[in-house]
Amino acid sequence: MINSSGVGAYLKGCLPYFLKTQNSFLLIGDERGLSEFADKPDINIFDCSIKPFSAVETFFPPAALYKAINKTDLYYSPYFNIPARVDIPVYATIHDIIFPDMPELCSRAGLAARMWFYRRAFKLSEKVFTVSQFSKDRIEHYLGNTKPVIVTYSAAKYPRRYNLGLYAEKQWGKILDKPYILFVGNIKKHKGLFCLLEAFFEARKQGLNYKLIIAGEKNNFRTSDGGALEKLIEQNGEYVLFTGLVSDNELEILFEKAALLVQPSLYEGFGLPPLEALVRGTPALISDIAVFKEVYKSYPVMYFRAGSSACLKDKLLELLRRGAPPRIILSGDVKSTYTFEKTARTIMQGLAQRALAR
Repeated sequence: MINSSGVGAYLKGCLPYFLKTQNSFLLIGDERGLSEFADKPDINIFDCSIKPFSAVETFFPPAALYKAINKTDLYYSPYFNIPARVDIPVYATIHDIIFPDMPELCSRAGLAARMWFYRRAFKLSEKVFTVSQFSKDRIEHYLGNTKPVIVTYSAAKYPRRYNLGLYAEKQWGKILDKPYILFVGNIKKHKGLFCLLEAFFEARKQGLNYKLIIAGEKNNFRTSDGGALEKLIEQNGEYVLFTGLVSDNELEILFEKAALLVQPSLYEGFGLPPLEALVRGTPALISDIAVFKEVYKSYPVMYFRAGSSACLKDKLLELLRRGAPPRIILSGDVKSTYTFEKTARTIMQGLAQRALAR
């Protein structure tokens, strides 16, 4: 799952700090995706392309896989999918429990299946980690409080030092020459993209002279926002650009050069894109959902009423009509609020004592 969206960012951020501890590791996944760790001492890679949440992973993992797992001291999963026949202590991160909170995202059968996976992961795990107090409260609401649920906030990687201007010119040409608003995320109903599109087109009618760039995937059509997808296909072009999946380098450029990041989510476990924008100096306008009020309480963000395209339109005009808002400069204390070093340390401290070299 290292190349998936939010889970992948969490795992990529934590893994280097896990590997600095005095332990041996078995990394399970696509060998190519884990190649940067292949030559490190005390790290073995089990090449595995089994699809997460598949019947093979859940019920019939290859004997070589579960035998390799059971030779270790404990198993940690960065999500709530856990292979069958794991006989050692299990620990998992459940990033959110969105589906019972927003059952409209899937069918009744789909909700039942997801709840089975949630309950299974909770039952099998010695401890559960999650990425916000909001998610902890929702997990305990649906799954109980019979075992520890430990908050390990997500974090953002800070910008790398290379020439963004030359890279952008080579990869994107004139696309980034005009000022633009950025949205980052999958096209799913809980991301609130339809609200943003409605607000953006109304704001343009009232003189907003900005483009809108949408960076994300249109995967998993069963839970996609059909209205937003239809409007995207219709409007993709002069004023709206849908990039599809972009590389880490390209995404860094988009964050760096945006006039404003808008995150109109209706539900998140943490909500990483605003943090990614802020550490690069880009202002963030975000919905006033509970988890954003928790995560960004110390950050200079701006809020609008979640789900209200009229409120979002007014905020866009207020912030952008006279030009781009000033860049953000975070203090050292704020910058250190969320770091992957802290997150990894909390996870490692939460794992079984016998498996750790303190």
